[in-house]
Amino acid sequence: MNPVLSQQEIDALMAGMQNGEIDVAVLEEQEQVKVKDYDFKRPVRLSKEYISTLKLVFEEYAKIMENTLTTQLRTNVSLVLKSIEQISFDEFLHSVSFFTLMGIFHADPQPGIQMIEINPQVSFKLVEIMCGSANDVTSSQEPDRDYFTEIERAILEDVMAQFGAVFQTVWRDIIELEVHMDSIETNSQMVQSISPNEPVALITFEIELMGCTSFVNLCIPYVFFETILDKLSVRYWFHLGKAVDVTDKERLKSSLQEVELNLEVILGEAEVSLENFLQLELGDIIPLRKRTNDPLSLLIENQPYYLVKPGIVDNQMAVEVLQDIGGNPEE
Repeated sequence: MNPVLSQQEIDALMAGMQNGEIDVAVLEEQEQVKVKDYDFKRPVRLSKEYISTLKLVFEEYAKIMENTLTTQLRTNVSLVLKSIEQISFDEFLHSVSFFTLMGIFHADPQPGIQMIEINPQVSFKLVEIMCGSANDVTSSQEPDRDYFTEIERAILEDVMAQFGAVFQTVWRDIIELEVHMDSIETNSQMVQSISPNEPVALITFEIELMGCTSFVNLCIPYVFFETILDKLSVRYWFHLGKAVDVTDKERLKSSLQEVELNLEVILGEAEVSLENFLQLELGDIIPLRKRTNDPLSLLIENQPYYLVKPGIVDNQMAVEVLQDIGGNPEE
């Protein structure tokens, strides 16, 4: 609806049009309704608000998957979200090469199946790295064959399982999923599990490892989102009154309990000149700045947390905790 102008504004507008300060043609062009083409073969099912939420989800997916692959391959891996598109499944199949690596999985309780497609160039490089290769390869290098051996398939299935596990993880704040990997396909044209006209969300990531740069595609049918559209709303995503899930606390507590810590007990300190240090022999005694009945400091990750007393338990050296000093070395 156009704003209502005052009489003074109308007079100023008319005066500007008469003396040429305002171009009437430009005003008419601005008033014209801009028509945007709509392709009925590619209906837009997910609004911009939902796409924004999916962007948050899959940016987290890229970060977690990047760390997972870096740890698994023991080399730096870069994975960056590039785009989220709404296309038909037939268009997705025509966008990937005939020979590729495609993992098919489903995520209970959501309907439909999902697919992860990794370019064969990247797939062969993953196998090389996991088998111990340290040679760089340029992004222009192409595979010299169009099949995977049984050993290569077994290695790549383990990598695909990681992609599925992270997919389950990133949805935890929206819905609890249980991902099951169904099969691994190498011929994209043999995948007929989805109708060609079925609308899908195509999430594309750019992956880079040891000089090899390509793309990883994640294909999710629209039916996956139908029952959780309300949860994709930004208002739901950032709802401040959302109750804390008890299972999240238990999961965090369980994860922290498995973290390894470095514990040290300091018997004492002493200053020794370099001359005396070089003349040390077996049986020499170095006096420490502590009495034998003084408690010792127990350090956790180089920070003093407890005062302890040394002893022996079952013929092994041990310490008994006497006092909690909470990281305060002056206690």
